[in-house]
Amino acid sequence: MKIDKLQIAADKAVTQALKLKPGESFLLVTDKQKLPIAEAIARAAKAAGAETTTYLMTETLRPIQEPTRLFRALASRATAMLYMLEGRIEEKPFRGYMVGAGEKHNRVCMMPGITEDMMKRLVAIDFSVLAGFTKKVVKALKDADEVVVTNPAGTHISFSVKGRPWRIDIGDISRKGSHGNLPAGECYTAPVESTFTGRLVIRLVDDRLGRGVLDFEKGALVRAQGKGIEDVLKNIGTDETGRIIGEFGVGTNPGARICPLMLEAEKAFGTVHFAIGDSYGIGTNKSKHHYDCLIEKVTIRAKGRTIARDGKFLI
Repeated sequence: MKIDKLQIAADKAVTQALKLKPGESFLLVTDKQKLPIAEAIARAAKAAGAETTTYLMTETLRPIQEPTRLFRALASRATAMLYMLEGRIEEKPFRGYMVGAGEKHNRVCMMPGITEDMMKRLVAIDFSVLAGFTKKVVKALKDADEVVVTNPAGTHISFSVKGRPWRIDIGDISRKGSHGNLPAGECYTAPVESTFTGRLVIRLVDDRLGRGVLDFEKGALVRAQGKGIEDVLKNIGTDETGRIIGEFGVGTNPGARICPLMLEAEKAFGTVHFAIGDSYGIGTNKSKHHYDCLIEKVTIRAKGRTIARDGKFLI
């Protein structure tokens, strides 16, 4: 009998990540492109005994930036949500709403741009091994007065994470108020904004491959070049909250690859990512925007030791 690897991954997402229980209200948000994955997840949710509502986002409604009143009602009453729309830059405010609603009312799994291949390779895994290494990275960085990140392309940035809480994305989205990604495999916090000064030379921004250069002074983006980042800044417009540093993350999934989809690329070993915009309540910046920028082959120094060198972990 042929093994259905997609269904195995969907079962993992439902039973090991979200840990849906009988009687829960589960809201699944999908589009036409992701229907095969949505059907596998809905099948797993039904087997788990959850009451499942599938919301199909049609092309006539896109790009969607704000939820309708009916959708807000659905989101506020669900005990768990899963988002898997094809990634589009114009829809970042709606994605931000989903994260906020999940943290406020229930819990939410974010899978923007997920593919069947990513499900089979990166979701049907042993999450316990991933969790152990990710916690090790957090221990090496937590409360560092100064973190220095460099790479051969010209990145050189320094900042403090003193007093900032860390979050780990290790495939456990079972607690009320939690949100995480599948595929999983990162730890992240928000740099202390006033300490964040230097240059980032990026490989990818918001699902756009291509080199870009970003210069920061005391947490604010002051100069940028590169087609991908220029597209992002055009979308931000005059909203200055979209130009403030909001996140520092480290990829910890050894199976993840650098590719045009940030959902996978930001989990790759040997990479870090920084986001401008919302800090998810960790830092001081609040914004409807949040755009991740990927840096590869990094060297990370903190607390007097080198944690990674040229994209290879030393811990």
